[in-house]
Amino acid sequence: MSQTISGGKGSRVVSTISIMLVLMVVGALVFVLLNAHLVSDQVKRNISVLVVIKDRTNEAEIRRVQKILDTRPFTYSSTYVTKEQAAEDFRAEMGEDFEAILKANPLLPSIELRLQPRYANNDSLALIEQGLREMDIVHDVHYQKSLVEGINENAREIALVFLAVGAVLMLISFTLIRNTIHLSVYSRRFLIKTMQLVGARRGFIARPFVSGSVWRGFIGALLANVLLLGGIFFLQEKYGGVLEFDFLQEEPIVVMVAFVVVCGILLSFLSAWFSVRRYLNRDLNDLYK
Repeated sequence: MSQTISGGKGSRVVSTISIMLVLMVVGALVFVLLNAHLVSDQVKRNISVLVVIKDRTNEAEIRRVQKILDTRPFTYSSTYVTKEQAAEDFRAEMGEDFEAILKANPLLPSIELRLQPRYANNDSLALIEQGLREMDIVHDVHYQKSLVEGINENAREIALVFLAVGAVLMLISFTLIRNTIHLSVYSRRFLIKTMQLVGARRGFIARPFVSGSVWRGFIGALLANVLLLGGIFFLQEKYGGVLEFDFLQEEPIVVMVAFVVVCGILLSFLSAWFSVRRYLNRDLNDLYK
């Protein structure tokens, strides 16, 4: 009886495949959104603050200050650049040996700070700069304000676009899953009304439809995750090294898999429940329309 109510094998397979395809789109969008956030954080971590140290400051003191800066919440990483290393970098970048001309190295030692993403904005950097300048050994502090502002502005715009696209796709996904399940229920609307007329309770009538839809949503979600994970492994194998990006980061994958499963079960449950209730509330004559 339950199998008759919930539909034949062919309709169940078609419904499951339809749900799977929709959930693949949803999962792909979630994965892209999460990785866009990670890419944005990765770009922000490359924003550097150059702390120029006063000349003739001994290395032990510089190392001590570097260790203090490493404990600050805004620091992602720090690099001590000696006068000699600064001169070497300048020669490699400019192709000129200025020391041979000047007979001296005018460059100063420095500490290059990479920031935590949440501090990579001009308001936070202004406070960080103020604190750094109060240190006795600090000669100057440099960072590119226009670059920081541009990165944050672009990150906000991209996030808004992705959220808008995500909202539209979620609405489309819900509509597609709802229509898929609704068609399955529609073909047995007379059976639903007949059971109601002979005294069956609403919960009893709806249970096979809802449970069947939930199972199809769950199986569709599992199949969607298998295909999505296969696609992610393919991307890592094919383009991970080229793009210098790790597609197999644990957090986005776990969130994507969980979201697809929850989305598949929840949307299937709601779609089935509202579809069955629609026909339970209709008059028998309306079913012919």
